[in-house]
Amino acid sequence: DETARQVVRQVTTELEERLRARTVQAVTGALDRSARTSRPRMRDVDWNRTIAANLKHYLPEHQTVVPERLVGYARRQSQVQREIILCIDQSGSMGESVVYSSVFGAVLASLRAVQTRLVVFDTAVVDLTDDLDDPVDVLFGVQLGGGTDINGALAYCQGQVSRPTDTVLVLISDLYEGGIAEEMLRRAQEIVDSGATMIALLALADDGRPSYDADHAAALAGIGVPAFACTPDLFPDLMAAAIQRQVFGAWAGGTRRATLLPDTPPSH
Repeated sequence: DETARQVVRQVTTELEERLRARTVQAVTGALDRSARTSRPRMRDVDWNRTIAANLKHYLPEHQTVVPERLVGYARRQSQVQREIILCIDQSGSMGESVVYSSVFGAVLASLRAVQTRLVVFDTAVVDLTDDLDDPVDVLFGVQLGGGTDINGALAYCQGQVSRPTDTVLVLISDLYEGGIAEEMLRRAQEIVDSGATMIALLALADDGRPSYDADHAAALAGIGVPAFACTPDLFPDLMAAAIQRQVFGAWAGGTRRATLLPDTPPSH
């Protein structure tokens, strides 16, 4: 067991070193941008960005810029700006996604401005948030295989949402539901209606188009839960887009390795 842990630790350490800088840059940048406002109080004006945004209004005779638009930062109400829930299907086909999710979860948990929760599920739900500081502990807490109860997992995650409009829920699953599909969709609708941002990530893997339940993906997309396949190097940008509440169809269209699935209208 100790030998296995050493091997897993080496792999996760290498992955974390490769993915950390990009994740931190993308997520903190998105948090920064989402906090800006074009109607700031005077004490909240970001003068460097305001000047840069208004250079076309420079008056040479007065050697000054007359700003038509102020750029600033909204006054932050709390240190934690976003809550991110990674809800991971631990069925056998999701093995690679579980590894990457564990590493990303550890990176996100290290950001003070983000509160991260990591939940894995088959027919049972296990909250591994307390292990997030060590991806190895997370991976050894995962039991690949077994059935799938997505609805049960979403029910648990829904109960963890305290500030819906500040919450991003990422369901990482191929969507082959072993429980009652109608209940899963109803639960997803409730989460979206609460104001939370929800994404279905069909695979977080280096290559390949995932095998997934196309009917469930289409049904989720229809209620505002876009379904993606995404390579690990693009996951930071996906999280940044979610934090900024971008239109995901447009975001996926601007990349080469993220695919919005199935072919449905873009969702928010």
